Amino acid sequence: MNPANHGQCHIRRNSRDERSEGLSREHLGHTNISQNGTEGLEQAPSPQELEDIAQSLQNQTPPEVKVVGPHGNCQRSCYGSVSSILPTDCGHLDDTSTTNTTGVHCPNMTPSKMQRRLKFFFMNPKEKWHARRRFPWKLLLQIFKIVVVTAQLCLFAQQRYSHVNYLWDTKISFSHMFLKGWDTTREVQVYPPGSGPLAVYEKQDFFQYLDYAITTYSTINEKAIGTYSYKYRDGDLVLPTLCMAQYAGGYVSPNNNTFMLNDTIAKSCIDIPVQMNVTSWSSEAFLKKKNYILNFDLLMNIEFTFHLHTIKLRVNLPFDTPECYGLTGKVIFNNHDHDGQMLVNLDVAAQVLECQGSIKLASEAYTLKVWRTFINVTSIMICIISLIMCVRALYRAQLLRKTTVLFFRQQYGKELSLEERMEFVNLWYLLICINDIFIILGSCLKIGLESKNYEGYLDTWNVCSLFLGLGNLLVWFGCLRYLGFFTTYNVLILTLKKCIPNVLRYSICLLMVFAGYCLCGWLVLGPYHFKFRSFSSTMECLYSLINGDDMFATFSSTSGKDPMVWWFSRIYLYSFISLFIYVILSLFIAIIMDAYETIKNYYENGFPLNELMKFVEECTEEPSSGVFQDEDDHTIHDVINSICCCGYEVC
Repeated sequence: MNPANHGQCHIRRNSRDERSEGLSREHLGHTNISQNGTEGLEQAPSPQELEDIAQSLQNQTPPEVKVVGPHGNCQRSCYGSVSSILPTDCGHLDDTSTTNTTGVHCPNMTPSKMQRRLKFFFMNPKEKWHARRRFPWKLLLQIFKIVVVTAQLCLFAQQRYSHVNYLWDTKISFSHMFLKGWDTTREVQVYPPGSGPLAVYEKQDFFQYLDYAITTYSTINEKAIGTYSYKYRDGDLVLPTLCMAQYAGGYVSPNNNTFMLNDTIAKSCIDIPVQMNVTSWSSEAFLKKKNYILNFDLLMNIEFTFHLHTIKLRVNLPFDTPECYGLTGKVIFNNHDHDGQMLVNLDVAAQVLECQGSIKLASEAYTLKVWRTFINVTSIMICIISLIMCVRALYRAQLLRKTTVLFFRQQYGKELSLEERMEFVNLWYLLICINDIFIILGSCLKIGLESKNYEGYLDTWNVCSLFLGLGNLLVWFGCLRYLGFFTTYNVLILTLKKCIPNVLRYSICLLMVFAGYCLCGWLVLGPYHFKFRSFSSTMECLYSLINGDDMFATFSSTSGKDPMVWWFSRIYLYSFISLFIYVILSLFIAIIMDAYETIKNYYENGFPLNELMKFVEECTEEPSSGVFQDEDDHTIHDVINSICCCGYEVC
């Protein structure tokens, strides 16, 4: 309780006591009360005594009533504001209390009190500091969180690159060893592609490619530079397998243009009992021996699968330590199109295995490893605290919203609109809660990945990087909230907020036109242009054209074998580029510039306010005026005085 209120409480109590004592004395002077409990009966007062009592009541000082008007703190209230020191259901109404946001609403709360409460709620951290000397802990925590999670991401990015790069290098090594005819030009992704796909066109070539892969597996320890070993299960070698997928039955007869086909796909696998260091192997003879007949007319694909173990010895302490992997390689022969071209590809999947070994860490490396663990744990703790604080702030805001809705309903008989209710939903806090959840999940996965005491596929690294990446993205987006406290930077945020609804409506119309061009281009140009061979590649090509990327290559790559298609491609590309670059993009810019000019005009002439904000703006008290001091933060001395002195609780 403030000292001023404490003094007023004594004065009010003394005045009440004095009035009560005077009234009691006067009343006793006109009544006759018996001194013993059995004989004393009160006599009816005479007319003269009644006149004396009425005269004494008229001479008493009337209760003080204060009308908040133009000379009050919150001036020019269009709703009217009357406050009294008379006791009510909620106790005495004290207009200086501004912090009761617990959701308990007093029926007789004054508008000025509600205005100060709402004004404090909509203050920024700097204004709240001046109002109550409340330290902006959430702001400090968010700044510290940015530093910690960014350092965590940098360390994890280096680790992730090492794992992904290792898997890619392993695939390149296996391609050289297991694929016959592999060329180094296929290792670099260039645009447009410098060579066609690797494929076989003759049956004899197919068996040669398959035999080459089998003999390479048999002599892997002798040929490979890398450290590889075979996989054993219960002491037995896990043999490579050859799996074939083909139609369950049917025949094709081009002579008389007849066919019969059972479209059920039948898959069968057979182990390849190849021994170590076998330099010669005939797959064709082995399949005939096993009564496996390959009907290439019905064949869909063939997969040669093998299993190997390896240890990655690349050491870049403390970020990388030796790791054990189980590698599953597949040489795939794809004949789905049945066009005389069987595509050949190799795929490698890596599974992290638990390693048994040790390594001596230098003192510097050990220190960095400890720091990495400390950053992971600190990141989790900070995000948990941040999540709790933001959820608490969101919850208290909803309690205040309910109080405000009830206040307007009881005082003015009106309901808050949806826009006014949304003023109590802080989307920045929701953004912080989401990024906290992402970072907590990613950090937990990161600790597990770095512990080396797990088995799993490298996809776990992708999931972990997804959580940490999205979390950091939202964390840095959240920095815009604090830049918005400065007028210069707030223009950008308000411009985006203003133009987003119009941009979304305009994008819906734009999407219709863009989808039409994509579908048309995919259908007509797909067979003649490699950029239009799929719907996704068509969208990527057209989006690139909007940004002016590789226009001449798109024009020149169109096949001219069919004149009608060639002329159509010219009309199609010219119309698309002209429409989207010169018209649609210009309208996009116009929408954004219109929003920017509107925001600039608001800064010059004032922002439009809804009814709720107009009600709040009627309170002209400055944050540093002292009326926003937190009166709920009582000391023990104040609590005792409030109980013994006034006997009521401030609402």
